[in-house]
Amino acid sequence: MAKNTSRPGRALLIFFMSVAVLYGLAALGGTFKPQLGLDLSGGTRITLTATGNGVNRDSLNEARSIIEARVNGSGVVESQVTTQGSNQVVVEIPGKNRQDLVDQVKRTAQLRFRLVASSGGTPVEASGLPAKPTASPSATTSPTARPSGTPTPTTKPTASKTATPHPRPAPDYASAKHNPRAAATKSPSATPTATPTATPTAPTASKGAPVSNPLAWASDPGEAWLIKFSEFVCPTAGSVQQADNPNQPLVACDSSGNKYLLSKAVIEGTSLGSASSGVPQNGVGFAVTLTLKGGARQTFADISRALLANHGQFAIVLDGQVLSAPGFTSVINDGSAEITGNFTESSSTALANSLKFGALPIKFQADPRVEVIGATLAGDQLSAGILAGIIGLIIVMLYCLLYYRGLGLVVITSLLVAGGVTYAMVLILAKAAGFTLTLPGIAGLIVAVGITADSFIVYFERIRDEMRFGKSMRVAVEAGWIRARNTCLAADSVSLLASIVLYIFAIGVVRGFAFALGISTMIDLVVFFWFTKPAVTLLARRPYFNTGGKWSGLSEETLGIDGPPSARRLAGGTV
Repeated sequence: MAKNTSRPGRALLIFFMSVAVLYGLAALGGTFKPQLGLDLSGGTRITLTATGNGVNRDSLNEARSIIEARVNGSGVVESQVTTQGSNQVVVEIPGKNRQDLVDQVKRTAQLRFRLVASSGGTPVEASGLPAKPTASPSATTSPTARPSGTPTPTTKPTASKTATPHPRPAPDYASAKHNPRAAATKSPSATPTATPTATPTAPTASKGAPVSNPLAWASDPGEAWLIKFSEFVCPTAGSVQQADNPNQPLVACDSSGNKYLLSKAVIEGTSLGSASSGVPQNGVGFAVTLTLKGGARQTFADISRALLANHGQFAIVLDGQVLSAPGFTSVINDGSAEITGNFTESSSTALANSLKFGALPIKFQADPRVEVIGATLAGDQLSAGILAGIIGLIIVMLYCLLYYRGLGLVVITSLLVAGGVTYAMVLILAKAAGFTLTLPGIAGLIVAVGITADSFIVYFERIRDEMRFGKSMRVAVEAGWIRARNTCLAADSVSLLASIVLYIFAIGVVRGFAFALGISTMIDLVVFFWFTKPAVTLLARRPYFNTGGKWSGLSEETLGIDGPPSARRLAGGTV
């Protein structure tokens, strides 16, 4: 804190520049209004109706817990998830109706990794070559899987409804020597000869490789699956995808309507250790980072090694729909990879939460009832709460102004600055973490006003004590700061610890209260160290305050002493 003592002006300049940066970040969010919770502005109600024979009270409660963790994973959105009747889960989420919220709460989250045998309508022959020559498509850059932390490529793929096939033979099917069917199709126009080896009549060519060997099968799926692939029609957007049996191959589509012929599952979603979303280092878009656990790490390493050698693809399939079909840029040995694509912040977070908190134990109807609901609190209750907070703040300011006089101006200014910083943080957190401001959250912010005022009182009383011993204000400011700083750090640490414990162990709106209290406590420390202390140091350099002016709050009458500070120093007081 030496910088604050010697150059308080510089400290204040840096502080206000930081506040300006906060408001600049808030402006990037596009709004200067906080996101209000269900109790203040209403939101969206989604009613999910369970189907099937396995629906009971235990499975319904388990589904409710998983959905609540998904929609309120950070604890600051303050969504409400309850059960209704014997087969319904009701989800109430702050904000307007958004389809991504509906998709997130009803997603079953069955994640599987499969190998791509064919994509975009062009089946891949056993040799790794397309069955028929096609016109060369425009150059594209396919998505790739890479170890977590690898920079994301900045080249975006060219929009196309048909994915370019990526030929890659399996290690044992890389040549006609090991694949009679490949030899048969290599020169379809050639005239057959009497040589037996040239006759394209391999008895196992139409059957294909065994399904139990995904790498071999992906290179030679057989005629039956190729026919299924060619006849398959992608479902329309929003309709239910087909059942996903992990032990059988699958024909599936992505969100753009491209279809894929996929091997049996090589890695199950149960092998997922963690999932998170964000912008990778040196990246330009959002991605979902996955970490595998157990034996899946070695399996993924073997697959990446094989597909890297033959330029193959694997598909990430969620609930029967292909999320991404990347290739590999390197062997992934640690089980960490990234899913990249056309993700937004909300869609990447929703996917990460769905994967992280697991699959739902029961199925729900495809079209849940979605409706907009109003605020749960009446407008007069909100007005009364805000009015009470304003009155309390005014009383604190008046008390400090009457008791500390000139120093009270520092208290008032510090409270206003703390309020401005808090508002900027609420705006930023609303955009970055989905923080919604509810009445309990407002209560947490108001409680923090008392903590902030307590810091000023401790500091000012330390200064006055030092001046009673004959020190000038300039000396008393520094001597009192050493003692007051430790006291305030201890008090704020206790408050911060209490908010952390509440946030971890509480549920519902109590977590919102704890989050708001914790944020306000940290803001109090920042304002106390980087605004209040430099401001008081600057005042101590003014003769009016340093000599104990009548309205400075440090006069003889206010301090309860006899004689000016200079006389007490000459009488033997310590400077």
